Amino acid sequence: MKRRFAAIAAAALSLSLLAGCGSSGSGTSGSSADTVKVGLNYELSGPVATYGDASVKGIQMAVEEINAAGGVNGKQIEIVKYDNKSEPAEATTLATKLMTNDKVVSVIGPATSGSFKATIPVANQNKVPVVSGSATADDLLVQNGVLQEFAFRTCFSDSYQGTAMANFATQSLSAKTAVILKDTSSDYAKGLADNFAKQFTANGGTIVAEEGYVAGETEFNPIVTRIKGQSFDVMYVPGYYNEVGLIIKQARDQGIDQPILGGDGFDSPGLLEKAGAAALNQVYFTNHYSSLDQDPTVQDFIKAFKDKYGEEPNAFHALGYDTAYFVADAIKRASEPTGEAIQQAMASTTDFSGVTGTFSIDPETHEPVKSAVVIGLKDGVQVSAERSSR
Repeated sequence: MKRRFAAIAAAALSLSLLAGCGSSGSGTSGSSADTVKVGLNYELSGPVATYGDASVKGIQMAVEEINAAGGVNGKQIEIVKYDNKSEPAEATTLATKLMTNDKVVSVIGPATSGSFKATIPVANQNKVPVVSGSATADDLLVQNGVLQEFAFRTCFSDSYQGTAMANFATQSLSAKTAVILKDTSSDYAKGLADNFAKQFTANGGTIVAEEGYVAGETEFNPIVTRIKGQSFDVMYVPGYYNEVGLIIKQARDQGIDQPILGGDGFDSPGLLEKAGAAALNQVYFTNHYSSLDQDPTVQDFIKAFKDKYGEEPNAFHALGYDTAYFVADAIKRASEPTGEAIQQAMASTTDFSGVTGTFSIDPETHEPVKSAVVIGLKDGVQVSAERSSR
């Protein structure tokens, strides 16, 4: 990360001439003389609401900074925000509304892979780019060999995330055997599990057992008992914090003290609430950002976020923040404020520098080329952060 936070305001200034705060228009470009509309389609209620809420806080902070510095090409960014209730069908409906009724030029969100994937056909049909900061499923952007032209993300994929954790397990933890407990109802969890297993075995390790559960379950002791009967070095539990927190607690209660590994779905205050601090030792997860990073860009972002919201920013806050700047940068570079022109600018992004790292967009896949961080917890608090190589 080469850009410093002090330069973010300057970067925002370079996006624009000073603009007034006039009323928004509703033309097909999503732009009036004074504003440009960007939609937010996020999980603000429902089972994964903490991800949506965190993402939106980061986005709103970034947009406020950009607008305070003059906006984009002489226009203020106007946010049009909706709650998709953590439901893919609702996310699809809202994507249609944002693009056809609200006339936005781009949509940020949803946060999760299933809901984001559901909005991509709407984006392609209406030629309005959708961007997620946290949807990591491998098959989002290229489906059956076909690039989804109007879909992008600013986070790494499940395949990279699973691979990075497998390398950490074998190289940093010297693990030779592993068990996997995954959410079989989640494409996210299945993608992480598949890629962890592939890389772990490629590194010479052995998967000694694999178990599954379904989102919404709360009683995991029978599964934990079966796992406890195995001989293993690490336990990989890809999934979301609601179930993972309970799994970790019940595993520790049964005496499983081996390292427990996971993905960025661990990154929520809900993990500590569900598991309790005592259970969250020797717990590691892949993530996009760590508050332990001493880079001034990161530390200044943390200070500004705390000043605004009174809380420590997590990766979803940081990813939302970076994604808003990514969209604003594309709007600034686009030949005109239309979805098609902005899509072309997004696809040609190079060396974008943000809080979660520096990346370029691969034009063949629309993937950001960036690295991951493996975070270690002690009593539920981050105590270590190791960045993987790309």
